[in-house]
Amino acid sequence: MKTFMLRKEDVSTKWYLIDAEGQNLGRVATKAAHILRGKHKVTFTPHVNCGDAVIIINASKVNLTGDKLNKKVYYNHSGYPGGLRERTAKIMKSEYPVEMVERAVKGMLPKNRLGRQMYKKLFVYEGSEHKHEAQQPEKIEL
Repeated sequence: MKTFMLRKEDVSTKWYLIDAEGQNLGRVATKAAHILRGKHKVTFTPHVNCGDAVIIINASKVNLTGDKLNKKVYYNHSGYPGGLRERTAKIMKSEYPVEMVERAVKGMLPKNRLGRQMYKKLFVYEGSEHKHEAQQPEKIEL
């Protein structure tokens, strides 16, 4: 019996919608990363971008458990001396909720060219409105 390997020409992409309202950030991110990689398909091939597109709405209403709002810190560095910027999860959730969810998902994807291709199929929105109705996304319950 031969092992099945999907070719990039044979990949078919579907669209999925995840509503993050009232959900834990990690649960939403793992589900999105799983779909972006294509691991939910029987035709999963590790070296091919066979994943589907994911739309996450209501990013500003995502939950963080425990005391993460005050203790979890996000770091950015400009590359210059003294250019380290720190933000707590509370600030990120109130001012940059889209970036917070995107960072959580991106951290669960491969760190190579393939991971960067997968990341391009992630669309995160702060509110409940999105501009991908034409793709007819399938809603996923967590």
